[in-house]
Amino acid sequence: METAKIEYLGDLRTKAMHLQSGNEIVTDAPLDNQGKGEAFSPTDLFVTSLGSCLLTIIGIAARNHKFSIDGTSLWITKIMVSNPRRVSEIIIELDFPDIRYTDKEKALIERSARTCPVAKSIHPDIIQTIKFNYK
Repeated sequence: METAKIEYLGDLRTKAMHLQSGNEIVTDAPLDNQGKGEAFSPTDLFVTSLGSCLLTIIGIAARNHKFSIDGTSLWITKIMVSNPRRVSEIIIELDFPDIRYTDKEKALIERSARTCPVAKSIHPDIIQTIKFNYK
């Protein structure tokens, strides 16, 4: 089954439609690569998918072990390099809510984060730096 339909709108902009839900995402080339930077760039979506995957997999683990990560925020930074132009590092910082997690829960959170399918699909040359901030 197809996942998405992507249409080129012109002026370095695309519109992607998730076929199952009909939800849409617009992308724009970044300012440093001839674009307007008015929407997520394709590489922004790449690193954002990693962040969403981490939170989803941690959320599944938390649900299965009967604790909450509701209110957790994730901040993501991509580092680009040239020749060839590519993402070289993804820095992720997770800020957890004011909940006293046990050492076992923290270990589960951190183990889960490193096993999400997107993380496992990224080329090993791309550095993935993850920081966990517990209150």
